[in-house]
Amino acid sequence: MTPAAALLVLGAGFVGGAANAVAGGGTLVTFPALLAAGLPPVTANTTSSVGLLSGYVGGSVAYRRELEGQGARARGLLLAGVVGGVLGAVVLLVAPGDSFAVVVPYLVLLACLLLAVQPWLARLLAARGAASTHPGWEVKLAVGVGAVYGGYFGAGLGVMLLAVLGLLVADDLQRLNALKGVLALVINLVGALVFVVTGHVHWLAAGLLAVGAALGATVGVAVARRLPPAGVRAGVVVVGVAVAVTLLVRG
Repeated sequence: MTPAAALLVLGAGFVGGAANAVAGGGTLVTFPALLAAGLPPVTANTTSSVGLLSGYVGGSVAYRRELEGQGARARGLLLAGVVGGVLGAVVLLVAPGDSFAVVVPYLVLLACLLLAVQPWLARLLAARGAASTHPGWEVKLAVGVGAVYGGYFGAGLGVMLLAVLGLLVADDLQRLNALKGVLALVINLVGALVFVVTGHVHWLAAGLLAVGAALGATVGVAVARRLPPAGVRAGVVVVGVAVAVTLLVRG
């Protein structure tokens, strides 16, 4: 890897870590950067998942205030995240190398649509008593499906998780964003373990991403705290649409 490529990957890690802390979609930045650095698509995808882990850890640490009192809620959703993340990672490794490009953009656009109409749907669900502070089976199922996607190709995972949580869990958006970060951390961690065990990681690139993502996540949380809920939601939707459009163009 050339010095210029190394700087590109390091900078992409910083921006990706910040984006994941604010909204999600950090893979939109890191995946193309790794491709530009010369990595093949599947290796770029798996390396991105491993390298961005530090950003999720940093974001969760910075969001610890908003995570207070959510331990039971997180534990109730983690099993679904673990199972889905492992399944998605295995599918990525056994499927044809370019197959994810066909379905991923449309999944991300669906998540963006859900999040964009979340305030209206949340009011409708609240009127019917559908949203709860304690996630039920429907939330676990939705998180599990999102985790399969996240283990398969992580771009937009945060968008999907926040859309699900915003629709079905009654709480402040900042607290749900913090919970989203923990779930995304676990989903990416179990997927990364699969990639590491199977040897599908470019370690120099992953290390550069990790350094940048850890710094970027701290900055991203500071930015997210200053945004009103509507601003956070709008930011997530914009990032998600950008992810989908970029993948459609690349396809």
